[in-house]
Amino acid sequence: MNKEKLSKKNWFIITLFCFMGGIAWNTENMYFNTFITNEIYADVSRAAILGTMEATTAVARMVALSAIAAVVTTFIMGALSDKLKNRKMFISVGYIFWGIVTAMFGFISKENVANLFNLTDEVKILGCTVWFVILMDIVMTFMGSTSNDAAFQAWVTDVTVPRQRPIVETVLSVVGTVSSFAVTGVGSFAQAGTISYKVFFIGLGVVVSLCGVVGLFLIKDPPRTLLQSDSSSSYLADLFYGFRPSVIVKNSRLYLALVSFCFAIIAFQVFYPYLLTYVQYVIIPDNGGVANILKPGVIILAVIVVLILLACIVTLLKLSTKKRGLCLVIGVIVMTLGFLLLSTSTSIYVIIVSLLPVVLGNALVNILFSAAVKDFIPEGKAGLFQGIRMIFAVLIPMVVGPVIGDMACQHAAQTILNEANAEVIVPAKDMFLWAAIVCIFALIPLYFLIKKGVESKENVA
Repeated sequence: MNKEKLSKKNWFIITLFCFMGGIAWNTENMYFNTFITNEIYADVSRAAILGTMEATTAVARMVALSAIAAVVTTFIMGALSDKLKNRKMFISVGYIFWGIVTAMFGFISKENVANLFNLTDEVKILGCTVWFVILMDIVMTFMGSTSNDAAFQAWVTDVTVPRQRPIVETVLSVVGTVSSFAVTGVGSFAQAGTISYKVFFIGLGVVVSLCGVVGLFLIKDPPRTLLQSDSSSSYLADLFYGFRPSVIVKNSRLYLALVSFCFAIIAFQVFYPYLLTYVQYVIIPDNGGVANILKPGVIILAVIVVLILLACIVTLLKLSTKKRGLCLVIGVIVMTLGFLLLSTSTSIYVIIVSLLPVVLGNALVNILFSAAVKDFIPEGKAGLFQGIRMIFAVLIPMVVGPVIGDMACQHAAQTILNEANAEVIVPAKDMFLWAAIVCIFALIPLYFLIKKGVESKENVA
């Protein structure tokens, strides 16, 4: 089976592909949303908006359809990677095409869509462009879910054992956060208009594709992948394996962990698709511009919060090796309190302080639930359960969360004027209150999971 320690090569692969996957996912999850508001809706009339949909609604629909595509893809390709016993090709080739599709977003514009379909009516041009973006997002999601969600996540499960997984999940979480910061750093130039979205999408697409090329030479499938059990079962049976009542009962801890995790992710998705737009059109103006946000006092407070955050995460992760259930409860409650605090003010000082409980809670929830889910997946069936994981971690949250967020934004009815002097609805702080309400429900299935036993055991795989 697996050695007690991961090889340096596997650590490099995990880090590299997590970082590059994070680049692609964060580009999609964060900047396709700003691309719609800043580019597609930048100069359209109110009549065109009323004839199609609000920008927040377009984002909600894109996120929901992308989630559906992600789950369907992961079911099909996860089971197929198990059947073919070859994660390497799914990961490497998938990353290559993932990057290519990302780069193609640089060529999407209302002008190009109008020329492609010979359109002159503003309503039809806006509608077709929005749906073209959504369609391309679905294609990109297919590539990402094939390579990352279905194959890479299963590969990580295959090369690790339960004792290693909290550490691996911590690294994945940290690397994912770093990739988010990297995308935000570069993307802020596109969002501000310093560089074009075309350059932004093409540049990031190229580096993701190069990562896939590297994977062709580095990645090897471990013995656990090559010796999958039940290889004689039909592919169709594999697709629906996780839905069998007997499988659900036998693996009740896995499903309870997924349900609890689901509530926490729904809460995050209530505001996450709208976050950068919220910062651009609400936070920065309400705080007097970027210059005021970058004042010494704000920077000092941010540094203090980061240091406290790191100390808290390290302390609680050490505690989680013996008290995983307690740390999960703390994570959910702390994250809920952070959302409530964010809903009270747009002041940069309140926001920075609020980030402490939000990021701390989110880190604990993501790291510990992800490790628990991997622990509770039956031995040799990592690919079969990736689709089930995606239903709770992606499909439900990304369909339900953005819809709740859209409702919160439209209820608040906070607007800006675009270049055509038309009102466009933008996100409002109310969405964080709605997120807090959803988040607290994660404690219900978590209670039953703790009763059954949530602590990691070497005989759980």
